[in-house]
Amino acid sequence: MGGDRGFAALRRRALLLGLAGGLGLLAGGPSALAQPRAQAQGARRPRVLATVAMIGDVAREIAGNRVEIATMMGEGVDPHLYRPTRSDIVRMLGSDIVFYNGLLLEGKLTDALVRAARAGRRVVPVTERLPAEILLKPAEPGGEGEQIWDPHVWMDPRLWSRVAAVIADTLAEADPPGREEYARGLADIQARIAALDAYAERALASIPDRQRVLITAHDAFHYFARRYGLRVEGIQGLSTESEAGVRRIEDLVALLVERRIPAVFVESSVPERNVRALVDGAAARGHRVAIGGTLFSDAMGAPGSYEGTYIGMIDHNVTAITRALGGQAPERGANARLAARATP
Repeated sequence: MGGDRGFAALRRRALLLGLAGGLGLLAGGPSALAQPRAQAQGARRPRVLATVAMIGDVAREIAGNRVEIATMMGEGVDPHLYRPTRSDIVRMLGSDIVFYNGLLLEGKLTDALVRAARAGRRVVPVTERLPAEILLKPAEPGGEGEQIWDPHVWMDPRLWSRVAAVIADTLAEADPPGREEYARGLADIQARIAALDAYAERALASIPDRQRVLITAHDAFHYFARRYGLRVEGIQGLSTESEAGVRRIEDLVALLVERRIPAVFVESSVPERNVRALVDGAAARGHRVAIGGTLFSDAMGAPGSYEGTYIGMIDHNVTAITRALGGQAPERGANARLAARATP
């Protein structure tokens, strides 16, 4: 089963962290983390906590007002580095369902996730229900036999539509009377994601072949690149904990100059100093490179904004990348809702 990957990873990380109690629970496999709270829910709305906003937004679209949904990490927060606060743990323990991405995206939350599971909460790694054959393996190897997968699944809208189905099924299992409402919400968000994907495919196909290279701060865009036929290069590795070496910067500068690539991109949740080094390096070799915009990689935009939704996040990225690399896309995106120019 797809979920076995996540629980195997949690077992390994629990061992590394000395979580003896967690190991006792996790030995039961996926079913041990999937048990609902023992007490009756009564008339209270189910409480759901999502670690990252990409999950929380889709869950909210599916559930509407039937479920109380909160998100742990907000705008500009890097989930690779995030450590839970006391209030995060309180919210986990007060939730009926905790949705997390999995595939080790939130690696520093392992202790808190184990604690929530031990307390009887339904803890669900939404990407790890996907078949292994559609997941990507990064170039960087795992440690001591650990299987590492690229966790940035939301960058492919078609895959995130499948994740939406996982969320809807989990909500329906926890709240059977709401099954039809969740099914309607799922159908609606999947239709809108499909329309977004069609827009992205058209827009990104208009980028000239020589310039179809996406260079960003870290390796968060491989699912995006696979879906839309781009070459992607990250300065840092899969996790933002990795360091960018001088050789890597030099290699990317050479690529920029050779292919005459017009733009590189910063990310909202990653410092931009390494991207600036690329711009300066290319300039020293006589090639002007622009900052094509700030992309949303591991976090969405401001809450309450269009870019603070999953649809808006991907629309922004597609529009910014297309326009900066010489393709054709409307300035305000697929739905004419982008708040400002996608490129400077």
